[in-house]
Amino acid sequence: MAMDAKTTDVLPYVLRLADTCLIHSQRLSEWAGHAPVLEEDLALANIALDLLGQARALLTHAGQIEGAGRDEDQLAFLREEREYRNVVLVELPNAVASPSDGGGRDFALTTLRNAAVAIWLELLYERLQASADTELAGIAAKSLKEVRYHRQHSSDWVVRLGDGTDESQRRMQAALNVLSPYFNELFAAAGVDGVGPAWSELEPEWRARWATLMQEAMLTLPRDSAMQPRGIDGIHSEHMGHMLGTLQFLQRAYPGGVW
Repeated sequence: MAMDAKTTDVLPYVLRLADTCLIHSQRLSEWAGHAPVLEEDLALANIALDLLGQARALLTHAGQIEGAGRDEDQLAFLREEREYRNVVLVELPNAVASPSDGGGRDFALTTLRNAAVAIWLELLYERLQASADTELAGIAAKSLKEVRYHRQHSSDWVVRLGDGTDESQRRMQAALNVLSPYFNELFAAAGVDGVGPAWSELEPEWRARWATLMQEAMLTLPRDSAMQPRGIDGIHSEHMGHMLGTLQFLQRAYPGGVW
């Protein structure tokens, strides 16, 4: 397929969504065997697998749009850091106190991020069902059922912990303070006529749903931040390279390996 002007617009649009799902899945997979209770260990693993399935479908479609012969595995494992188009929010570590921690796991931070991304994906997939790109519309329709569960599951935890003990409330508020500036990037990508909406179109409803959830969880919304992460343009945090070292190791160590 030749890269015409429309393809040049559609490919990054699809990659931004695909990579966000892929990297979010990778971060969640780090909880396998480490969640606070067995049931949640299974739930987080299943959410990660759902997101990985969405990423696979989207990356396969991206490869077809690109027309360069790259399949889902090559796009997932063999690109350089600056070629990934995920939002920075999902690459931040499951840190205890702040993204600069670089270690530990904080269930509050993970739960809050899950809720934020799930609400955003639900709104985006609802709109993508009407896409003129029939493959993208089909992926959105299938994925919507999954992210609705993700949103319900994570939101229940946000409320339970935010309106729980003094310690759980403190940790949820700390997580909210850390993550809030990164939410801006969820509304930064341009749309493609007939294919998908500008992400800014999602912002009013996302903000309204988020404010309602924070009120139910007894959490205080931080002041608006002017920070504008640029992961969707390939400019990532210091954590992205370390994550890709793990994600890409097997494929790079054994090029062309298949199961």
